[in-house]
Amino acid sequence: MRRIAVCPGSFDPVTLGHLDIITRASMLFDKVIVLISTNAAKNQASFTATERMLMIAKATEHLDNVVIDILDGLLVDYVRRVQAVAIVKGLRAVSDFEYEFQMALTNRVLYDKAETVFLTTSKENMYLSSSVVKQIAYFGGDISSFVPECILDTIEKRLKKEDHDEY
Repeated sequence: MRRIAVCPGSFDPVTLGHLDIITRASMLFDKVIVLISTNAAKNQASFTATERMLMIAKATEHLDNVVIDILDGLLVDYVRRVQAVAIVKGLRAVSDFEYEFQMALTNRVLYDKAETVFLTTSKENMYLSSSVVKQIAYFGGDISSFVPECILDTIEKRLKKEDHDEY
């Protein structure tokens, strides 16, 4: 039996922190599905789901057991459908834990055949988030230390504030 894990997130855009969690999950499970999901609590996305899928595919092409999919629905329904044994979530700080713990308990009630597995981020990525990347890129800052090199140009072109926007 193949052990399938689902690694959900908005990935808007994918960062080196995300890639670290995805890579480590790929060593623990036979198949990892990176699941691009909609988070109603977050503002409108900077990239479409398809654009995010293409960027993640490019950044993970070296990982043979990683596939990318898009979800517009309930995570546990997807996990059940693909018969995943785990939901993998990355934790940066204690502040992440409270929300993720609540979601893990809720998901366990809705579908008890998959465990939530928390992977703590590496110390190099503890501060890193897509929101931080977007803010730095918007003002023309250097984001090369925060995102996979293979998609750096794509992210910068989309997020950089245009000169004509200044006053």
